[in-house]
Amino acid sequence: MSQDFPPRTLAGIVVDRLREQILSNDYPAGTQLRQDALAESFGVSRIPVREALIQLEAEGLVRMVPHKGAVVTELSRDEVNDVFDLRVLLETRLFRDSIKRLDAVDFAAIDAIQARFEAAVRERDPARWGVLNQQLHAALYARASLPQTSAVVASLLQKTDRYTRVQLSSDAARKRARREHARLIELARRGAIDEACDCLREHVESVRADLLRMLDKRAERRGR
Repeated sequence: MSQDFPPRTLAGIVVDRLREQILSNDYPAGTQLRQDALAESFGVSRIPVREALIQLEAEGLVRMVPHKGAVVTELSRDEVNDVFDLRVLLETRLFRDSIKRLDAVDFAAIDAIQARFEAAVRERDPARWGVLNQQLHAALYARASLPQTSAVVASLLQKTDRYTRVQLSSDAARKRARREHARLIELARRGAIDEACDCLREHVESVRADLLRMLDKRAERRGR
């Protein structure tokens, strides 16, 4: 049965649903995404599906392969290192510039996001982990007067939604994320700029290390 989506939002709805299915591992890495099958599944024509796949390719979740079409991408060490090198460099720059302008209203919003993140972790709701992680980091950097850097970091944080869900798959990683986020907020509230930036750098590097260990384990399993 065809779904009654408003015409101008069709591609956006397909993007959101496909992104969620990829991030939730409904479509594992290497899966070929056939436009006809997706169009039938969503009850739409191929046009919004094609537009959605172009957007997801720009986000790095799919890649276009000759004679195969769209394929869900694998996580790779090179990509993880590239993204996290940029995160360490740019997020600490934003954080340093933002901290001195954060006020009580900002911290109320930050505390609320942290509470929702902790609730999502307790409830084991991975669909919310990445989004709330993005929101928390964005709120910490919200007062930075660096619009170009902010735009690049916003794109990086969206890309790392997938990484966040993978990395937070262990209880130890989830506990550490809650602890490190709380520490970042505390240091920012105290105005301890250098210490806060060091803490952020360590936080981002710990996520990178977790992801690289996971990729190495996957490679070992495939090699057996």
